[in-house]
Amino acid sequence: MTSSLIPVSPRQVTIGDAASFVGTTPQEIRRYHEIGLLPEPERGSDDRRYGYEEMIRLLWIRKMVDAGITVDDIHAAFADTAPASADSDHAVAGTLQLSLLSDFVTNRLTNLPEGSLRQADLDILLVTERIFGPLGAAVQAGRFIALATHPGLREESDRVDTAEEALDDTIAVDDPRVAQVAAERHAFELTLHAVIDDSGLDQEDDALFDAWDALYPASAEESEDEAGQGSMSAVEAIGKMPYDFSPARFRCMELAQEIAAC
Repeated sequence: MTSSLIPVSPRQVTIGDAASFVGTTPQEIRRYHEIGLLPEPERGSDDRRYGYEEMIRLLWIRKMVDAGITVDDIHAAFADTAPASADSDHAVAGTLQLSLLSDFVTNRLTNLPEGSLRQADLDILLVTERIFGPLGAAVQAGRFIALATHPGLREESDRVDTAEEALDDTIAVDDPRVAQVAAERHAFELTLHAVIDDSGLDQEDDALFDAWDALYPASAEESEDEAGQGSMSAVEAIGKMPYDFSPARFRCMELAQEIAAC
C-alpha cells in the first residue's frame, strides 16, 4: 500500500514552478542564465526544466543576491565550493553558505569543528529553511551536529545513502533490495535518534522552540510564514521542489516509514 504521508516530488519542474519555489520570477531566472550564474538546464517539450541541482543553485543565488553579493563574487563562491569529484556529498561546505542561512540556524552550528559540515548538509538545511522556515531548519541542524561529531555515525549514514541512491530506475519496486535498504534506513535512524537523545540535542530542540516563541509571540503558523515561506504553504513548496528519485527509491522510503510505524 502506498503511504499518503510521503509526498511524491517531481523529478523536474518548469521555470515557473522553480521561480515560485525560490521566490523570484521567471524573468530573473532567465537573467541568471544570461549572465552565467546558472547553466542552461535540460529543456522539456516547451520549456526549461529544473532538477534538484539547479534548484539548489537557484536558492543560493537568491540568498547571495539578497545579501548584496556582486555577480563576480557569486561566480567565485560557486567555484570555491565546487566538488573536486563527482561525489558532491563529500565537498566541504564554505563559510559563505553557512552565513547565508538564518541566524537561528547558524547560531546552533557555531561550535562545530571547522570542515565538519558538508556542502550537501547546508544544501539540505537551505531547502528545509525555505519550506519550513528557520525553526524547522534549526531543529534539523541537530541531525547534522550528531553526524559531524560522531565519525562512525557519519560513515554509516554515507553507506545507507549510497545504498538508497543505487535504487535507480533499473531496480523494480518489488526487488528484494528495496526492502533490505528500507530496513537499513530504519535501523540507522533508530541509532541516530539514540545518539541525539544521549547527547542532549533533543533538549536543545526544546530550547529552540522556547526561543522561537519568545522571538515570535504570534501564532506558530504566522511566525513561520513571516520567517521565510511567504504566501506558499509547506505542502505547496514540497510539490515544487524536485528530487530525482526513482519509483524504487520512493517505495524504499514508504517501507522505511511503515517499519517505523509498527
